[in-house]
Amino acid sequence: MADVIQLLPEYLANQIAAGEVVQRPASVVKELLENAVDAGATQVQLIVKDAGKQLVQIVDNGSGMSPTDARMSLERHATSKIRSTEDLFRIRTLGFRGEALASIAAVAQVELRTKKRDQDTGTLLLIEGSQVTSQQPVACPDGTSIAVKNLFYNVPARRNFLKTNAVEMRHILDEFQHVALSNPQITFSLYQNDLEVFNLPAGRLSQRIVALLGNGYKEQLAACEEVTPFLTVKGFIGKPEAAKKSRGDQFFFVNNRFIRSAYLNHAVLAAYEGLLPRDTFPFYVLFLELDPKAIDINVHPTKTEIKFEDEKTVYAIVRAAVKQSLGIHNMAPSLDFEGDVNFAPIQPLRSSAGANSFADDFRPDALASAAARAAAPGSREDQHLRTASSGTAPARPTEQAKRDLEDFYRSLGQTVAPDLPAAPPTMPEFGAEKNPAPASAAPELPLREATNGPGSRVIQVNQQYLLVPVKSGVMLIDQAAARERILYEQYVLGLERESAGSQTLLFPRTVTFTPQDFAILREVSDDLHALGFRFAEFGPNTIAVEGLPADVPNRAEKELLEGLIEQFRTHAGPVRLDRREKVARALARRVATSSDNARLSDKEMAALVDRLFACTVPSYTPDGRRTLVLLELSQLQEFFRKP
Repeated sequence: MADVIQLLPEYLANQIAAGEVVQRPASVVKELLENAVDAGATQVQLIVKDAGKQLVQIVDNGSGMSPTDARMSLERHATSKIRSTEDLFRIRTLGFRGEALASIAAVAQVELRTKKRDQDTGTLLLIEGSQVTSQQPVACPDGTSIAVKNLFYNVPARRNFLKTNAVEMRHILDEFQHVALSNPQITFSLYQNDLEVFNLPAGRLSQRIVALLGNGYKEQLAACEEVTPFLTVKGFIGKPEAAKKSRGDQFFFVNNRFIRSAYLNHAVLAAYEGLLPRDTFPFYVLFLELDPKAIDINVHPTKTEIKFEDEKTVYAIVRAAVKQSLGIHNMAPSLDFEGDVNFAPIQPLRSSAGANSFADDFRPDALASAAARAAAPGSREDQHLRTASSGTAPARPTEQAKRDLEDFYRSLGQTVAPDLPAAPPTMPEFGAEKNPAPASAAPELPLREATNGPGSRVIQVNQQYLLVPVKSGVMLIDQAAARERILYEQYVLGLERESAGSQTLLFPRTVTFTPQDFAILREVSDDLHALGFRFAEFGPNTIAVEGLPADVPNRAEKELLEGLIEQFRTHAGPVRLDRREKVARALARRVATSSDNARLSDKEMAALVDRLFACTVPSYTPDGRRTLVLLELSQLQEFFRKP
């Protein structure tokens, strides 16, 4: 029988291996930028055309390469950064595998120009599909220029899987941002289709953060530093009030290498515990420096996942550093033992008729007379106290007691429902007061049977749930989940008709985004217009909002759009959804949660229930969460059976 196992041709092996390193144009940007930093460059220029599909070019003034090194750099597993196994445990460079240039050259047309400072002429190499087609001397400046053209030209299947230009450009901006943030001492510039996107001069980290992320961070940065023998933490965190609805502006760098770590992110959030508004995320740029022997970065070719030798210690130090910074900058609550501890007087339970202010009831003589009345034998107060202490059931209130109680509620500004005629001794229906007292008020009156009308059978519980009696038992509805289902079906219908209603703002308002968020906004702008958003570009990374969808509350447009962008960016599900489906789901979730914990009137509760059951799938949200729970009568009876 003939042998069937054979070595793959070199060009085919290179194309297969390139799939791990070069997944999209952003992968090329990352590898070439890191090579420029490792080469000691002080100026780096990135030029992109057609979102990197046509051209990705990196020009740097680093150390450059000799003709021999230039040729060797294109071979697989050829590198200048490690020599032995021991070097893997003391890596200080960003690259070390020797795979990047070989992988890029296997799936693109590459033009490499390079020159060392001590040489008179440089070298020009032309490569196509791992094959060097030309090598010759050339006049060029010190440093290296690598132009990667027509990425995946020889692997059309991979090229067809690339996303739209907006998506690919967003990933390129992410990689550029990571390298630029970690190296503020280097001048970076970025050109997209011959237009300048960034021009970042060398400077301090705080200046680089503001230049990359926007002027809004100028007043929000708080320095964070903690030095220990095991780990050093340095960088900046954001003030709690500047927290955003998106997670995008969170960066960890370990030994100057950008990493992703849910574990360390949890350490930062633990330090912010109790300080952040609901569903918001803090900003941070934190640099961790520790012995390379204590980490393993050789986990994945992208090198964004690393393993720590002692994760718990790293977690504790990061959390302590952030918490200390919050305290130093007076962003965390603290006890002031030298301040005035005299609290404001408690408001009286009832005010006397004709009194000018509540303060009149707190005069010493008024307090003394109140105490005397309470202690007087036979007084109502005395009877109440003795009844409570004896443990016997209190007597039914008299008409005078009812009038006193009504006066008490009127003094608090509450309305008092009129007495209803006596009902037969049957189980009363569930109902709700028309104007319920706030949670902070005195004990509520017993629930009365409400009059017939909209919402008369619906009760709001904790401003989160609706209790609806039905023939078979009781139904509990989650307000936010119900709104999400209703809005989602409404938005899907609007997208199908492309004629959703819009409320025009009296004055257009400008909103500025980070370049990454603005790229996402451009990508979904047509779908947002179909949903009722009205906006136009108004300068770099800025839009002028002219109108919002009809059902969207008129509030901070920036927070609404940032939350929508974040949900669209991180949306993941068991099935592959088209873009319009994602936008409808994200907007429904964002608008529904923005009006959470709202007190509803009877008509609003009834309308919410009616609109929910008019939906095609009323029982679940678009992502599969329950909107309602039904408790059967038998289940309710089981709760009260004798054990």
